[in-house]
Amino acid sequence: MEKIRAYELSKLFGFPSKNIVGVLHEYGVSTKNHMSALSEQELDVIFEYYTQKNQAKDFSLFDNKEELIKESTKSEKTQKQENYKPVTDIEVGRKLRTVDTRVNNVDLDRIDDEKIEELIPDNVKQGDKKQKIGGKKKQQQKQQHSGKKRKPEPAKRQPEKREKKEEPLHVLIPNEITVGELASRMKKSPAEVIKKLMLLGIMASVNEALDYDTASLIVEEMGGTYEKEIILTEEEKLFDDFEDTADQLKPRSPVVVVMGHVDHGKTSLLDAIRHTNVTEGEFGGITQHIGAHRVRVGEKKITFLDTPGHEAFTAMRARGALVTDIAILVVAADDGIMPQTVEAINHAKAAEVSIIVAINKIDKDGANPDKVKQELMEYGLVAEDWGGDTICVEVSAKKNQNIKDLLEMVLLVAEMKELKANPDRKAKGTVIESQLDKGRGSVATVLVQNGTLHVGDLVVAGTAVGRVRAMNNDKGKSVKKAGPSIPVEILGLSEVPEGGDEFYVVDDERRARAVVENRKFKEKQERQKAATAISLDNLFEQIEAGKMKDLNIIVKADVQGSVEAVKQSLERITNDEVRVNVIHGAVGAINESDVMLASASSAIIVGFNVRPTPGASEAADAADVDLRMYRVIYDAIEDIEKAMKGMLEPTFREEITGHVEIRTTFKVSGIGTIGGAYVTDGKIRRDSLVRVVRDGIVIHEGELASLKRFKDDVKEVNSGYECGLSINNYNDIKDGDVIEAYIMAQVEPE
Repeated sequence: MEKIRAYELSKLFGFPSKNIVGVLHEYGVSTKNHMSALSEQELDVIFEYYTQKNQAKDFSLFDNKEELIKESTKSEKTQKQENYKPVTDIEVGRKLRTVDTRVNNVDLDRIDDEKIEELIPDNVKQGDKKQKIGGKKKQQQKQQHSGKKRKPEPAKRQPEKREKKEEPLHVLIPNEITVGELASRMKKSPAEVIKKLMLLGIMASVNEALDYDTASLIVEEMGGTYEKEIILTEEEKLFDDFEDTADQLKPRSPVVVVMGHVDHGKTSLLDAIRHTNVTEGEFGGITQHIGAHRVRVGEKKITFLDTPGHEAFTAMRARGALVTDIAILVVAADDGIMPQTVEAINHAKAAEVSIIVAINKIDKDGANPDKVKQELMEYGLVAEDWGGDTICVEVSAKKNQNIKDLLEMVLLVAEMKELKANPDRKAKGTVIESQLDKGRGSVATVLVQNGTLHVGDLVVAGTAVGRVRAMNNDKGKSVKKAGPSIPVEILGLSEVPEGGDEFYVVDDERRARAVVENRKFKEKQERQKAATAISLDNLFEQIEAGKMKDLNIIVKADVQGSVEAVKQSLERITNDEVRVNVIHGAVGAINESDVMLASASSAIIVGFNVRPTPGASEAADAADVDLRMYRVIYDAIEDIEKAMKGMLEPTFREEITGHVEIRTTFKVSGIGTIGGAYVTDGKIRRDSLVRVVRDGIVIHEGELASLKRFKDDVKEVNSGYECGLSINNYNDIKDGDVIEAYIMAQVEPE
């Protein structure tokens, strides 16, 4: 394209040429005169200046060359058409250039911001809001780099999203959580969590449970934070067992338990304290139940619990110690420390209660209180007058001697312990004793430990629930309420609770009954677990303990003749200590019904040439039912006789390793019948002993001759894989037979 000179451009614009040159000089772009040819950059500045200063309302004039040529000829009538040819093309290019590229093609970096500011038309400048080309210039450069204009809103939202991702993940972890659930809470895939576990040396599947420590370690390793999730049980939701504040607590009476060896004078001491005579009304002088009584000492009261000293009530005494503040240990001055005295000391220490020793019977001949104090030192109880901190009071319950001093010591210790409770809340406490009365129904003596118990309250105690219909104090008088440290007798429970059960007053009766039913179910499960299963191994122990009078046996055999023979043979074993009863005999494999019967009747299952079904084996393991398999009747008789005499000491025991199902058979010359099989459970080893079971009946026992995977000999084949096998000296295997693999494992002596 040919260059245009300054004066030619001035003619087109209708301005003096000095104006064109002046603009170039003013912005320092060029120092040329009106005859100089203008470069492309200089034309950009000129066009920019005049288009900004003279805004055109209509640019249709520049749409084609012809119109531009006509405009240019009107401005110079004296010039000939042929001499104006160079201007035509340049005019078209520059005019179109002015419209299309005036923003993008001007090199604003070479122009000062102040000079550019002067180029802005007045109609664009509004007050303080000035459009600065210099500021706009940087924005245009950023737009050129990005290729398109950015929307302001997404640009602002994007950093916010990043901030959320960068926040550390906080995870709540319960005591136990599966890998999948942990991954879900961490917003991670299970594979990521499993990988992290593997790096820590822990192999776990998606459904495997992790303990709290392991789960918290994983969260920490993966950059998160954690805290323990407290999952409230139905009982915790029902029992509002909140802690009381200091301003809610008020002083309460001490609860004292009287403990000691039988016949050392516990009841006589309480009789002297209560001024009542209880001893004469009790059989043999032995207390038969736990009593609770309130005694007034001056302006204060003391609650006494009397626990029996007989060893049959050891557990009850332990429960009595758990609800008390002070234990009075009664020791006879003429007898000293006895075995039950030591038990009482241990119970009191375990319950963390203060011990006051009452050295009783000091009026008797041979009384030696110093000997008692000497023996107490062996159990960590040092008398005060011997430099220790255990209060020892020498008393005589029979002659009512020093009883007042003993009570004052009780109040002194109670004052030092600062015993307090909150009477303004729902009551909770412990069942001291309970019984079923023919006329009144379930009767329970309870000790309120916190809160206040009212008539009409809904009470849950162990597996009993009900509303308090009536309430009596220790004197037998009807009362409407009972506060902390007060023992009362309540009526209205659905059943008799056990001594030592905690009781709570609740509001939600529906939830209370649901909690009680759940407790009953758990107790039933515990009883089933606790029931000692009968087996030949523990038979002699049961006989020695006097627990076994009858040995029940279930017989299963391959044929009816064997069943009858076994029954007659076993029933002849009966001796003076144990009578053998065959409670059931039948033909066929041992099934789940046999196991259920054995579990219910504490029986042993004896099988001859039969095997248990898979379901029966699992049920027997769960119920601890003893299964004994024999091929010879004499072996069964011998085992049972030895067990009854305590001489059964098996050195080896059969251990089932797996089962294999025969799915096809084929004969190989020189080898015999080969079974194509599938291992259904466990595994089969090359050195396994095997038995062939057909329809639950054992038809052969022997050893493996070969075990192969495809064409290769193998040592073992695990569950879920196919194999080929053959049995030594036996070729009569058929489709559907089950090969039971077992080994004889040595039993370690107990």
